[in-house]
Amino acid sequence: MKNLPIGIQNFEKLREDDQLYVDKTQTLFKLIRSGSYYFLSRPRRFGKSLLVSTLAALFAGKKELFQGLWIEEQYDWEQKFPIVQLSFSNLGVKEIGLVAAIRRELDRIAASHGISLTHESIALSFQELLRQLSKENKVVLLIDEYDKPIIDYIDDLPQVDANRQTLRNFYSIIKDADKYLQFVLITGVSKFSRVSIFSDLNNLNDITLDPNYGTLLGYTQEELEFYFADRIDGLVSQQGITKEALLTDIREWYNGYSWLGRERVYNPFSILNFFSKGVFQNFWFSTGTPTFLIKILREGWHYSLDELDVGSTQLDFFDIEEPDYRSLLFQTGYLTIKEQPTYNIYSLGYPNKEVKDSMLQYLIGAFSFRDRGDAAPTVLKMKKALDKADIDLFVSILNSLFASIPEKIFRQRNEAAYHAIVYTTLSLLGYYIEAEVASGEGYVDAVVKTSDRIYVMEFKVGKTAEVAIAQIREKGYAEKYHHDGREVHLLGINFGKENKGVQDWLEEKL
Repeated sequence: MKNLPIGIQNFEKLREDDQLYVDKTQTLFKLIRSGSYYFLSRPRRFGKSLLVSTLAALFAGKKELFQGLWIEEQYDWEQKFPIVQLSFSNLGVKEIGLVAAIRRELDRIAASHGISLTHESIALSFQELLRQLSKENKVVLLIDEYDKPIIDYIDDLPQVDANRQTLRNFYSIIKDADKYLQFVLITGVSKFSRVSIFSDLNNLNDITLDPNYGTLLGYTQEELEFYFADRIDGLVSQQGITKEALLTDIREWYNGYSWLGRERVYNPFSILNFFSKGVFQNFWFSTGTPTFLIKILREGWHYSLDELDVGSTQLDFFDIEEPDYRSLLFQTGYLTIKEQPTYNIYSLGYPNKEVKDSMLQYLIGAFSFRDRGDAAPTVLKMKKALDKADIDLFVSILNSLFASIPEKIFRQRNEAAYHAIVYTTLSLLGYYIEAEVASGEGYVDAVVKTSDRIYVMEFKVGKTAEVAIAQIREKGYAEKYHHDGREVHLLGINFGKENKGVQDWLEEKL
């Protein structure tokens, strides 16, 4: 059984250490035979750096690293190209600045080929490097995490503008360097700076949403069951469950990402960590704190994220000065495409349980102005209160979430505050007991089911609990549960307009 390459992004190291590699070389072969200039956007921890490293080894003609892989007998290993590989995730930009970091990396690459660069400008030095290297053969240019100098300063717009201008000037030479170049791939997390940075590079083929390459990164179901077969069998034996049950759980937790490929894919970082530890946890989400994202969501009181429609233009581009939260959530991996687009409209939603569970905890913390670490314990207390039919305790816990909202914000966004906290809290409750929360008009606000009881809930703001109960009865919201066999409770809750929290509540048992 091969070791799992957790955190290994270097293809050469992975292969030399006999680590597990999910063979993507057939798709890579199609990529390099179909064109020369590519752009690919994927979320963090999805294998972009490993992809770039694999291409570098391929174009360098390192056949020994590809032994046993699909491409071994297909590629012309006599072809060897000089490689310029730039990764903006490890250039030391924050330590010495963007210009100095690029200069240092260009000098390092040049020195490794016995070249001395003479220009002071990094753009002209870049051009000089490509021209000199092309004397050996045409150059393969691989740029990983091109947007890192933008993302890392996303809260500092003056620095973003400065870095964007530097990158624009640096990349501007690529188009006119066509005679020196054999192949170009540029990767990044997002596209919110693509147009302004690559405005002169209009020959890039953006394969982000190309169905031919939708499974280039991430693991398909077939790949999961083939490459991790021994580990799947081991967990089945260890946990005493069926293989089908285990695969269903793995799929619900970590599958679900779509970039319009033939099927949905798993997050590779989460899968590797799951099989390493053998327990279901939030692996991918915990590696990055979406502070900027949460700030945007709270400022706009965007809390219902599971059924969002967005046009293709918005999905394809993110303006850093006026961010659209939907495109940002998609590009950074917190939302994915749920259905094939209709009339260039995409339906977005959470990809899986890992992301939804984690995001809901962040959102509860954001909208209640509390630490996100309080969310899960608070919701678990709610479950216990409903299990015991202790509505006083349930209401008390709900009130505690409103207590920390600053008074000014509460008065400005009264109803939005209530809706955001109730929706996110009860949605998270759905991971402990069955809970359905309405996000549109004409439906009961919430239905929560325990082993013994069904709660049909209606919420009002600035009215009365009696009005809420009356609506449940008039609309017949509880009728379909009459023959369920469990006790059916109608719960009307009225929130105050002037004072934070529950003003009054009323419970009726059918």
